[in-house]
Amino acid sequence: MLFVGNSLTYDNDLPAMTAQLAASADAPPMVVGRVIRSGYSLGDHWDEGVAQGMLSQGGWDFVVLQQGPSALPESQADLLASTRKFANVAKNYGTRVALLMVWPDVNRPAAFDSVRMSYANAAAAVDGIFVPAGEAWRAAWRRDPTLELYGSDGFHPSLMGSYLAALTLYEQLYGRSPIGVSGAGVDPGKVTLLQESAAAADAQYGQR
Repeated sequence: MLFVGNSLTYDNDLPAMTAQLAASADAPPMVVGRVIRSGYSLGDHWDEGVAQGMLSQGGWDFVVLQQGPSALPESQADLLASTRKFANVAKNYGTRVALLMVWPDVNRPAAFDSVRMSYANAAAAVDGIFVPAGEAWRAAWRRDPTLELYGSDGFHPSLMGSYLAALTLYEQLYGRSPIGVSGAGVDPGKVTLLQESAAAADAQYGQR
């Protein structure tokens, strides 16, 4: 799995956490590659060229693409255009594209729907996988509104927030239920709720 993103993927080492979940479930090992730059959009990654170089090495089953919330119309257009560019490279090496939906900052809860549509549309445009991590957050909050999924800055994820993203990634990339996998250091009393919330979000919104 090659992860191309920014600090929303870097914080709490989301790729390693996802690999940990796979290992705990005795799934095929996840070999992880990373091209992560703080503050980068996918367009910035494309202009830099490192991610394309990694893809061209071949051997990647999936490339997981992530940028900011991309809720505004111009950001949605940028996400779609960049996704198409990366997908054109990925298909040459037998790599499937996955779009990791993130979340808006804590002050813009009404933007969740726009974030979901932006990432889902980009995934659909390239016959890719849609990973609804942001919707897993909302599913968890519906069950327990007190969950602290944001970190201290109100945008980057807490450990629990990253865990929900890892659960959705695991289910969408492996095609297996996240229920029963490792708690990855999260409060044991919250693990089942989070796993069930991720499974519900994947069932409602995920596309493979």
